[in-house]
Amino acid sequence: MPYQHIFFDLDHTLWDFETNSGLTIEKLYHEFALDTQGISSLTDFFNSYTTHNNRLWKRYTQGFIKQDELRWKRMWFSLLDFKIADEALAKKLSAAYLDELPNRTALFPHTMETLQYLQSKHYQLYIITNGFEEVQLRKLAYSQLAPFFKEVVTSQKAQLVKPDAAIFAYTMQLAQALPEQCIMIGDNQEADIQGGINAGIDTVWVNHIQAKATVPATYTITGLDQLLNIL
Repeated sequence: MPYQHIFFDLDHTLWDFETNSGLTIEKLYHEFALDTQGISSLTDFFNSYTTHNNRLWKRYTQGFIKQDELRWKRMWFSLLDFKIADEALAKKLSAAYLDELPNRTALFPHTMETLQYLQSKHYQLYIITNGFEEVQLRKLAYSQLAPFFKEVVTSQKAQLVKPDAAIFAYTMQLAQALPEQCIMIGDNQEADIQGGINAGIDTVWVNHIQAKATVPATYTITGLDQLLNIL
């Protein structure tokens, strides 16, 4: 295939968000002594946070809420599940979470060797992420992924959000690339795969969790090492 430019999502695709988020929530649970405030189960709190985080991220990508609201309200709603209506605590937890999370370095299997392979084949690699600028740059730095990527395009930097075709057009303009020269690789069918389709570029759905397909990707893989069969 005549691909020259590869666009990667970051969270849930290369960077193992669930593992890193779980470790961060565990640290905050003990640091803020949440067990003394009516949250007796770390697992229940993590599950609550994950549910609200996923729900609010979807609303953010759909344009219903702003980044600042997403940042603290996922903690606010998680606390409310345990009948804790403490906005100050929610905002402290949110700040601590965003400070700690990017330091985590768990990656999905075969991330490093796959990126090394693609780099050796002289592909130009880019990140397109809906994540916050400072947080995503720190994740890339701490996990030693930053050197692989020519540009990191965040929704905060571009003022655009996947699946809007405009964020892909923005990245193609940076890359000075045509749609047929590009391919988008990501886990999120709505943001990454539908976004790539909207932009007229080929897509690879990274189905780490064996989910049901709802958007027709050009390719589907269950592990990053399978990219070697495509690229």
